[in-house]
Amino acid sequence: MKAVIDRPYRKNLMSHGLIYIAGEELEITIKDISLTGVLAHLKYDGVNREAKDIFNMLSASATIDMYLPEMRLAGEAEVVRVDIFNDNILLAVEFKSISYDVDNLLYKRKAYRKSMAAPGKILLAGEYYDFVTINVSVDGLMITIAESINVEPGEITVFEFETLELEGEIKVVWIERPAETLTLLGLQYVYMVKTTINGIPRFAR
Repeated sequence: MKAVIDRPYRKNLMSHGLIYIAGEELEITIKDISLTGVLAHLKYDGVNREAKDIFNMLSASATIDMYLPEMRLAGEAEVVRVDIFNDNILLAVEFKSISYDVDNLLYKRKAYRKSMAAPGKILLAGEYYDFVTINVSVDGLMITIAESINVEPGEITVFEFETLELEGEIKVVWIERPAETLTLLGLQYVYMVKTTINGIPRFAR
């Protein structure tokens, strides 16, 4: 008789990683993985925090950032189920926007970059331009501007990014012009009015 397969094949394993939720990076142990997601055990400090507090925090925010260094995976995922057994927290997580082979990128960039499309403003060549972010990290931004801008790497200017409530000085690290009316910029924070960036994990190696 044929077995009824109601979910993708899951491979049992013991691997470690991090999730980012409510401004914190928390350790997890992966129990099994499939093409669509993972089952994870969440480690937490039982002295300073109750399991039910972690449960409520996870239940309030279904979308998380995840980094699995041993499998070289990182990106956004969704918590679809949270179970507590004798103060042990198990998470069923479904992949949403996951990148593979991120190890080299993390070594080069020193911090995880979160994919995010949001508007902002930057001062270049004496004029403010609207930009849209491609990705964001605790170290900088990658942005796109729908115009060809005359700017050189090394230039320091000012920016505003309301989505994360950021403003201050930023440095142009690199520039590309893939089209006549499009400019891509890699930017590094120099000075910001705000010292912490909520919503963006570091996941540093």
